[in-house]
Amino acid sequence: MRFLIRFLTNAAALWVATRLVPGVTFSGGWVPFLAVSLVLAVINATLRPLVKLLTCPLILLTLGLFALVVNGLMLWLTSSVSQSLGLGFHVTGFWAAFFGGLVISIVSTVVSMARRAVLTPPPAPPILPSSNDGSDQRAARPAPRHP
Repeated sequence: MRFLIRFLTNAAALWVATRLVPGVTFSGGWVPFLAVSLVLAVINATLRPLVKLLTCPLILLTLGLFALVVNGLMLWLTSSVSQSLGLGFHVTGFWAAFFGGLVISIVSTVVSMARRAVLTPPPAPPILPSSNDGSDQRAARPAPRHP
């Protein structure tokens, strides 16, 4: 279930990127688009951790900004794989991939935060410690007087 929610979140983010970023295009229906999202999910699950590990010194040196380059490269690779599969997804160059990866990151983060805010139950009220005699402190309070 968790994979499905993340998959749909990234599909929505990818759709926003195709609408906002010039150079990130898709031509086709929903089924090929979901296939492109699946390609992106597989690349992000398999290759991205390895690339981030190998580029860790650059990511640290640039205070995390190089992670945006890695995201763009993963989107560019998704475009290449999708084109070879005939899915209709295309990224024209590095800067389109960079800004597309940036949009996907921002939209995914916002959607995930909104999802957590809606699905996370509110915290339980604190339980007051009981007194030594075993009686509950809430019961020990006098009842309010009504005139």
